[in-house]
Amino acid sequence: MENFKIDVDADGIALITFDVPGRSMNTLTSGVMKEIPEWVERVKTDDAIKGAVLTSGKASGFCAGADLGDMASGMLGGSDLQAAYDAGWRLNGALRALETCGKPVAAAINGLALGGGLELTLACHYRITENDNKIQLGLPEIKVGLFPGGGGTQRLTRLIGVQAAMMAMSEGKSFRPNDAKSAGIVHDVVEKGQSVDAAKAWVKGGGKAVQPWDEKSFKLPGGGPYHPAGIQNFLVGNAMIRKQSWGNYPAVTNLMKAVYEGVQVPMDAALRIETRYFIKTLMTPQAQGMIRSLFLSKQELDKGAVRPADQPKSDPKKVAVLGAGMMGAGIAYVQAMAGIETILIDRDQAAADKGKAHVEELLKKRLSRGQLTQEKFDALLGSITATTDYDLIKGSDLVIEAVFENRELKAEVTRRAEAMLEPGAVFGSNTSTLPITGLAEASARPEDFIGIHFFSPVDKMMLVEIIRGERTGPAALAKALDYVMKIRKTPIVVEDGRGFYTSRCFATYVAEGLAMLEEGYAPALIDNIGRMTGMPRGPLEMHDDVALDLSLKVAKQTQADLGDAYQPLPGSEIVRKMVEDLGRYGRKNGKGFYDYDQKPKKLWSGLGDLAPVTIDDSTPELVEDQKRRLLYRQAIEVARCWEEGVIDDPREADVGAILAWGFAPWTGGPITMIDQIGVAKFVEQADAYAAKYGERFTPPQLLRDMAAKSETFYGNFAGQKQAA
Repeated sequence: MENFKIDVDADGIALITFDVPGRSMNTLTSGVMKEIPEWVERVKTDDAIKGAVLTSGKASGFCAGADLGDMASGMLGGSDLQAAYDAGWRLNGALRALETCGKPVAAAINGLALGGGLELTLACHYRITENDNKIQLGLPEIKVGLFPGGGGTQRLTRLIGVQAAMMAMSEGKSFRPNDAKSAGIVHDVVEKGQSVDAAKAWVKGGGKAVQPWDEKSFKLPGGGPYHPAGIQNFLVGNAMIRKQSWGNYPAVTNLMKAVYEGVQVPMDAALRIETRYFIKTLMTPQAQGMIRSLFLSKQELDKGAVRPADQPKSDPKKVAVLGAGMMGAGIAYVQAMAGIETILIDRDQAAADKGKAHVEELLKKRLSRGQLTQEKFDALLGSITATTDYDLIKGSDLVIEAVFENRELKAEVTRRAEAMLEPGAVFGSNTSTLPITGLAEASARPEDFIGIHFFSPVDKMMLVEIIRGERTGPAALAKALDYVMKIRKTPIVVEDGRGFYTSRCFATYVAEGLAMLEEGYAPALIDNIGRMTGMPRGPLEMHDDVALDLSLKVAKQTQADLGDAYQPLPGSEIVRKMVEDLGRYGRKNGKGFYDYDQKPKKLWSGLGDLAPVTIDDSTPELVEDQKRRLLYRQAIEVARCWEEGVIDDPREADVGAILAWGFAPWTGGPITMIDQIGVAKFVEQADAYAAKYGERFTPPQLLRDMAAKSETFYGNFAGQKQAA
């Protein structure tokens, strides 16, 4: 076997070490799933083996779950449902054979165990993990449009009950070791490095070789569908799932069905039920789009798929951050966590110290959770120097400018910082809207000037948008990508233009909400429809989040830059009155479209005076039409960006949209959505919206040409990759 090694000790205990060669982390590849039945059969039939302990041979973790690319191609490669089912059953059948092998098997979980990795341990009779807060245990498949398909829906439910299991699986929740023990997922937690010995001791001490659910006396914790208490889990659960998913995610519904039906039958039948629903889910466009964008494409981008191949690798050791506000402080925090010495500069020492204090608060949270030692905490905080002294920039590999969106201020700090940089060091602007080529006019070295656009809050938002100016060189691009990968963010690369890619396309969502407001739609209806599309918030509340005064400043700057060519957006006069006449700036000052002086927030009662309501009732048909309208408006702008050359990689377009502004994840991203709808059908609907709502919905010529040729974005991209 390539992926497992078996060593039998003098007590007859087989130590099965899981170690996939050539990989930094164990995953359930097709080769691994082929070998599991082999060692299960040996444990079962070899008389010299009295029991077994399963552990990982990698320091990185136990197992990160299924290799989704490998798995999807295997299960979708068959010519019919039976072939897909057979491929899906392979793991379930192997794990069922493991737990019924007749000999005690313990899992020594010496690192993270997620998805199929945890499911592998759930098929063992005993589970021990180590007291290390870096370890996570969970079933996160729902995050890529799937649900556990290796017995997790049945075993976890029988271990901890329907309510707890459904919450864990439908949210993709991960557990730290002691929390997993408290929940009943593992039996014991031991000190680091002692899990194998403890597992062997359990086997040697007469560990029971029967799972609880295979005993005649077994009762489902909390009861099942025909139990007076258990039925409540399904009645309430249906409503909670609807609230959580708005019906956009088949995986959540099929998960509930698999649990509901599975707990009523013996385990063998339950696992067959799970496999059927799993394959049904895998074949949905939602699952296929999410797997491609949120797993496969994201993984490729994280590894530098768009990095210039001819540029030498760089490793930034020291980075200066100009501006110690929330954005600059957030950048300083992620740099410190990546081991980068940081110079945090602001106009006065108090402002710089305030930024470092924010970093300290974020580090204290990790310290309180046991994710940092005091020694590590002190070292990380000590790696940040808060100052007003630009001389300390000397020796930096990179400067990140994160000051206010003001051209003159940005030009001033650019000149001051560049004077301290060595040749080859890169200057990156964190602007979200101002064209990089224009900002680079203040630079004495425009080939080393680039946009590095973070999203707030930096510690949580995983995307960084890298913007190439007209004179940005390949070396600067490569160094910027190396930096983003070092701080463990996902990079996308776009060309210069007003609003770049993410800000430009995101703005269409909030602008369309304003258009609906101006048309007379009730504010509550607008935001509810927005949420129902799968966006994280409605367009009005999201506008509050980004700040109405910022939106107005950007509009005024755009008007100044474009002159007579400027076209005001629908609803812009409403925003102007709210900001300039009424002082309503959004969430940041507690009043915008909503009032935030109480919880939960409430829609501002005076909004009807600015935008009288004429549409305050809805029908299912109206809701579906307006959901489509909000999604199409964003996707049309994405297509325009593509036509203009702002972005040219469907992976970056889809991953960037989902991670940057929360474009409905169930679609797989705007490019996947257009491809799955069909370009011709999309153009037809967009034309209908253009006739009804205006030119902003007119599809670009690119889409008309693609429709005429029956092309798709991903189909064209695959062809380009092959040609290259």
